[in-house]
Amino acid sequence: MQSFTEENYLKVIYHLAEQTNNVQTNAIAEQIQTKPASVTDMIKKLAEKGLVDYIKYQGVTLTDKGRHAAVDIVRKHRLWEVFLVEKLNFKWDEVHDVAEELEHIKSVSLIERLDEFLGFPKADPHGDPIPDKNGRFAKTQFIKLIELKIGDSGTITGVSQHSSAFLKHLEKLGLTLGKQIKISDVTDFDGSVEILIEEKQINISREVAKHILISNNGKN
Repeated sequence: MQSFTEENYLKVIYHLAEQTNNVQTNAIAEQIQTKPASVTDMIKKLAEKGLVDYIKYQGVTLTDKGRHAAVDIVRKHRLWEVFLVEKLNFKWDEVHDVAEELEHIKSVSLIERLDEFLGFPKADPHGDPIPDKNGRFAKTQFIKLIELKIGDSGTITGVSQHSSAFLKHLEKLGLTLGKQIKISDVTDFDGSVEILIEEKQINISREVAKHILISNNGKN
């Protein structure tokens, strides 16, 4: 069984590993907001428990045991986010910090009952997939909004940026999960995108567009 801190490290390594094969200690330190030396000490402890493989200067990788533990934490975090939004009426920009605390609850039976109570959801309020109790993720297909062409359409399925400020900005624009959009125009100068949503035209920056994920993409 892992401590609160060890679980946080495993989850951070898991998310960073989605972007690169060998996770560097400096990247972990930046995410956890601590000193690289402290990260190295913790990584050595995790390695002793068989949760990570660590070679100095080459980075960190999760072992099968470590990945299983990390996916379990991710599963709990995302289930709690669904619960907070669907049952307690939290907004999608409010749930992350609360779920960060709830994800460390150890009771397996509680999480199984929570999953059943929620109807075995496949995605959290941000569109991120929720693994099942065996650690399997449902297959999802999406494309970044920034990659769509003029005339293309689709459904907002998720976001790749979870900061409260970004989520509040999307909600203000009406760009929430499940909304249908169509690309009206793309500005050559700065890459900003004009979108048709619910019979209303709105403009978003390239930075915003690259963090919105679209499914059911319909070509013009």
